[in-house]
Amino acid sequence: MVGMHRRIDGRIVMKALIGVTAALVGAGAACGGGPTEPGGDSAVAHIAAEVAQVAAAVTGQDAKIANDFEKERYVGFDTHTYPGTNTMKAWKETPGSPYKWVGYYLPSPCHANTSWVGKRDTLIAMGWGLAAVYVGQQTWGKSPRALSLSALESLRKKTSCATDFISADEGTREADDAVVRARAEGFPRGSIIFLDIERMETTPPAMRDYYKAWATRMLASGEYVPGIYTHQHNAQQVFDDVTAVFVAAGRTEMPRFWVAGGKGFDEGRAPQDVGYAFAGVWQGVIDVARSVATIKLPVDVNVAKWASPSESGVNVQ
Repeated sequence: MVGMHRRIDGRIVMKALIGVTAALVGAGAACGGGPTEPGGDSAVAHIAAEVAQVAAAVTGQDAKIANDFEKERYVGFDTHTYPGTNTMKAWKETPGSPYKWVGYYLPSPCHANTSWVGKRDTLIAMGWGLAAVYVGQQTWGKSPRALSLSALESLRKKTSCATDFISADEGTREADDAVVRARAEGFPRGSIIFLDIERMETTPPAMRDYYKAWATRMLASGEYVPGIYTHQHNAQQVFDDVTAVFVAAGRTEMPRFWVAGGKGFDEGRAPQDVGYAFAGVWQGVIDVARSVATIKLPVDVNVAKWASPSESGVNVQ
């Protein structure tokens, strides 16, 4: 059989693989969806692109169209607590696993869990891309009260996460904390740190002051670059505010935005399909159970423009 395989012409292999692709696409059309979960035309196109890449590799050709489709569609996940090194290894190395990067939670005011601390080097060695997340203050549907300094200090002794902390001064303070936390985890200079801002039905002026001050201070530090995680409902306003901060600082690049929400998500979609051209990451599935190698985790599923949203240039396998 080995000798027979060696005599197969590359063109025959190409035709066979293309035939498989056509069959998959035809099956998807007949059933009104794709052959994988989650389905849809994008999932079919994703499979077709992968098959074309295999065929190109066999025949020594360059599957440019397929390669272009695969660019800027890097699937990642985030989850509150570090899943464990063995689990992360299995999820990265199991054939067929779609995940290229993972959210990396820095200790922060509204994320006291420290399970991710000290894991960056381990994850990088496995080939994981990373998105560093700093969960700052949240409105939780309320507006911050104008408390006295003594009242704020008294509250701070009880908790690090409270709507009443939201202010420009707090944004500056927490930007400094984010720098210290990211540095301690070994994130290289120039990495993007994503400030997590959860959905707000209305945005209090103090919150706008808070995240603008956070971004301003991060840029002024010169060590890391501010990125933003926000909901689709708030994305445009936050983007406009943070872009103005970048312009005021003399920065010419667009801030990295990670947008949650939207409709019609699947892992084959591009991030901007959330509805905003500036979206570099789309979190389209929230709090679901997914399995790789029979290991199940509660995760949020994302697709990103970058294989490692916080660290450009990292060798992601």
